[in-house]
Amino acid sequence: MGFELGHGVAIHLGSRFDCARGLTIGTNSVVNENCRLDPRGGISIGNNVAITAETIILTADHDINNPYFGGRVRPVVIEDYVFIGTRAMILPGITVHRGAVVAAGAVVSRDVQALDVVGGVPARKIGKRKDDLNYVTSYCRLFH
Repeated sequence: MGFELGHGVAIHLGSRFDCARGLTIGTNSVVNENCRLDPRGGISIGNNVAITAETIILTADHDINNPYFGGRVRPVVIEDYVFIGTRAMILPGITVHRGAVVAAGAVVSRDVQALDVVGGVPARKIGKRKDDLNYVTSYCRLFH
């Protein structure tokens, strides 16, 4: 598929990709089952990132104000130590900064600052994470 995957990366069964190429994942990061990743505009995922089940990461959409409903692509960046909860959605052009947490079911339509915890639709800050992050994500299931 032409993806760049670091050591210890796990991509679980049922995950789908809208195209080949355009996806970079650092070391020890996990994409859990049944996720949809759209790397047409480029997705960069850092180290020790946990993306849980049924998450959607989009990099392409349509400009609703364009008279021709033109398509556009914008990259998504997910920095180190990010945790994304089940069924969250990350929209095109978003950066989720180091150590941030996206709650389950959240729809992220603007950048998430470092160590912020966001939730809701649209996602808003609901808390702050401590900055003593020093773990290695290693989460392999049978038949991943």
